[in-house]
Amino acid sequence: MKFFKEFRKQEVLVLFYRIFLAYVFYQIARLLFWYFNKELIKVDSVSDYFSLAFHGTAFDTTAILYVNALFILLSLVPVVINTKKGYQTVLFWLYFITNGIAYAMNFGDFVYYKFAQARLTSTALQVAKHESNIFKVFTVSIGQHPFVLIWFVVLMALWVFLYKKVKITEQKPVKLIPYFIWSILVLCGTAVLVVGGIRGDFKHSTRPINLVDANRFVVNPLQGNIVLNSTFSFFRTLGTNNFKEVHFVDEKYITENVQPYKIYDRKVENRPNIVIFIVESFGREYSGAFNKYKNINGYVSYTPFIDSLASQSLIFPNTFANGRQSIHGMSSVLAGIPSLTDAFTSSPYSNQKIQSIVSVCNDLGYDTSFYHGAPNGSMGFLGFGNILGFKHYFGKNEYNHDEDFDGMWAIWDEPFLQYFAKNVGKTQPFMTTVFTASSHHPFKIPEKYKGKFKKGTIEMHEPIQYTDYAIKKYFETAKKEPWFNNTIFVFTGDHTNQIAYGEYEKAMNRFAVPLIFYSPNPQYNLKGVNPEVAQQIDIYPTLADLIGYNKRIRSWGRSLVSDKQYPSIIVNSDGSTEQFIIGNHMYRFDGKEITGMYEKNDLGFTNNLMGKVKTPETDKEMQTAKAWYQDYMDRVINRKLN
Repeated sequence: MKFFKEFRKQEVLVLFYRIFLAYVFYQIARLLFWYFNKELIKVDSVSDYFSLAFHGTAFDTTAILYVNALFILLSLVPVVINTKKGYQTVLFWLYFITNGIAYAMNFGDFVYYKFAQARLTSTALQVAKHESNIFKVFTVSIGQHPFVLIWFVVLMALWVFLYKKVKITEQKPVKLIPYFIWSILVLCGTAVLVVGGIRGDFKHSTRPINLVDANRFVVNPLQGNIVLNSTFSFFRTLGTNNFKEVHFVDEKYITENVQPYKIYDRKVENRPNIVIFIVESFGREYSGAFNKYKNINGYVSYTPFIDSLASQSLIFPNTFANGRQSIHGMSSVLAGIPSLTDAFTSSPYSNQKIQSIVSVCNDLGYDTSFYHGAPNGSMGFLGFGNILGFKHYFGKNEYNHDEDFDGMWAIWDEPFLQYFAKNVGKTQPFMTTVFTASSHHPFKIPEKYKGKFKKGTIEMHEPIQYTDYAIKKYFETAKKEPWFNNTIFVFTGDHTNQIAYGEYEKAMNRFAVPLIFYSPNPQYNLKGVNPEVAQQIDIYPTLADLIGYNKRIRSWGRSLVSDKQYPSIIVNSDGSTEQFIIGNHMYRFDGKEITGMYEKNDLGFTNNLMGKVKTPETDKEMQTAKAWYQDYMDRVINRKLN
């Protein structure tokens, strides 16, 4: 019996209690995350929420064990002094420093889920490394949303209080051999449990749980974000590489049904200039021209100039973004390369020769340039612009008037777009892209315009009106330039942002951006409203067609103004699952299997037809989705994007 007396019962039970506290507070954070985003993630009943929270325990387990692995080890390692006050103090600080940092990740998502539409992942590090103002962004965010800090401080204080309620009394082992034997046995048993907890189960035949697995327990894919926690999604994506070659079909199937190469034969004598506007956070819901037939109760447009321009343009009111972040928009619009679960632009495969609208224009003798009013290198635009082959880059450095800096991100849109209008066109033909900046968190406008624009119902409404006004002023200047009349203008958003109307809370509409082709030159015939489904990666082949590039182009998109009927395969990713629109259906794909099938108009993914509908048409559409994915991985990994 003396042997059993050296079992460290007190320490083991207190360790269980301390780890249990982490589970409790992760569930509180989950509830708060849902509460602050309940308009975006619908839960039908209390029982449904508890079901999601219950399944979230597995993901909490992985996160908690990741964070507390060292704490658990030091709590159980037999060093004899474990119960001494000094040792317990060290454990206290280790516990709350590591858990405090990890717990804070979840509170950041209370706010930023509204913008990112996905849980925090390690891609945030890729964004942060290009920015020098991260601390300022953080402090401004706290100032705008103090409830996040208040909740965090209150809950951490409660956590500390509960931790201290159960203390370990100092005990010295009498028999060292039994003490060490019991400690080793407990450590080994705990190690097995920790490994199983981090993996999600003990089966060798299954992979460790990841973000995709959250969707196994939900009715609507958006609810997967409740099942997850931000700590899990961040750690699970650290160092991951979801770029893997797969094989579903033979190359003949890809050639016939995906058709990754296109040829257009338009004859153009006087090649037009091209001006591409990638408007920061320009969700389709903000513009009345794209919502005329949506029947949204109480709808208000916040882009009067864009609306007037759209009436003289060719517009696509059913366009979707191919990514979730600004740099994704750049690769999609200019190079026709969407970002899936892992962003292409932050992958080890981005630095390769890429055919794009930039390289096509360079081949035809265009002068090519990129404009962005942020500090040079921000968002990774300068580096990726160099990969694409822009001949000139104009950023905050070249603008060289810091008095017009917004204090956070970039030069205000109005003065920078005036600079843009006057600086291009010295050599023709030219192709230029401008990435605006002002319609972005922290949702500020210049002091001189305070009171000029409607506040609207969300923070984005005022700055998007300012950007719309800046574009109007740009056109007033550009119309006076000799290059204006022979220019094609393109407008789209890089991604969406805050949501005001229920229609845009639907999962696929989180990617809803506008698309406008405008030219004052009637010979390009860019007029009307085309209801076809379109996407950002269609812009590159459309422009290549319009400027008369008759060589073969590599593109998963298609020209939207050609009579040639290439396949329409719309693709994007919610950060864990790839999404396709093919034919009359939408499909969700986890990299191995199709996990969801929905009618094309079921933008909220409310009725999964998998197992309910099976026709030759849907079989082929699912096969085509897999074929597209196979071709994408092959071309990215094996550097065949030229």
